Amino acid sequence: MDSLRAVILAAIQGLTEFLPVSSSGHLVLPQTLLGWEDQGLAFDVAVHVGSLLAVLWYFRSEVMAILGDWFGSLASRQQTENSRLGWMVIVATIPAVLAGLIFNDFIEEHLRSGYVLATTTLVFGVLLGVVDRYAKHGKQLADIGLRIAIIVGIAQAIALIPGTSRSGITITAALMLGLNRSDSARFSFLLSMPIIAAAGSYKLLELIESSDPVAWNYLAIGAGVSAITAYACIHLFMSWVERMGMMPFAIYRVLLAGLLFAVLAS
Repeated sequence: MDSLRAVILAAIQGLTEFLPVSSSGHLVLPQTLLGWEDQGLAFDVAVHVGSLLAVLWYFRSEVMAILGDWFGSLASRQQTENSRLGWMVIVATIPAVLAGLIFNDFIEEHLRSGYVLATTTLVFGVLLGVVDRYAKHGKQLADIGLRIAIIVGIAQAIALIPGTSRSGITITAALMLGLNRSDSARFSFLLSMPIIAAAGSYKLLELIESSDPVAWNYLAIGAGVSAITAYACIHLFMSWVERMGMMPFAIYRVLLAGLLFAVLAS
């Protein structure tokens, strides 16, 4: 890997990690079209760290409020809106953690194919567009209870299948359950923090156990570029989401799926 390749891959990861467009669908394109080798485990850890730093910094006020009230509720047993939201984030995170522990090896062995990637990019892109168009969008974060948290959590677990898009399917599920667009995105981003941290930690353990050499300069580039691009992406997405909705992303996913099928067929 050279510096330019590190910048390009980290930018792709940062820009697509939080948009409902499938980061894995984009990362496979330079590998297929340009013949680039897999970026490696260490680089995966670096871009995960960058993405996590970006979302934590963007939502730092809300995260601090949620954590403060959540820890306070443990001592006082008095629930606030923030502490309740903290519990809902925990509940919604559990299905993906369990699914990852149970099905990770199966997914790695059987679902890491280009056709699975293209198919899920297409199917869940169409679903995102349909739900955004026809679902009612009246609920807010304060309306999230166990039912919504569990269903969105199960959706997040399904996102372990390549091409699904974690943000895409969690936003789709939240919209389907009646949340407005901005709060659907906000809840999805809050859910991303423990999941990205868990995925990054798992990859870090694999890296520690491996004997692969580590190119620290490329890791620094990856973490930095992914953090900057992810932060910019979150900021723009949250600024535009209520006005433009999810249809542009749904259309884009259909086009991306077509490109992936064309590449696979060539």
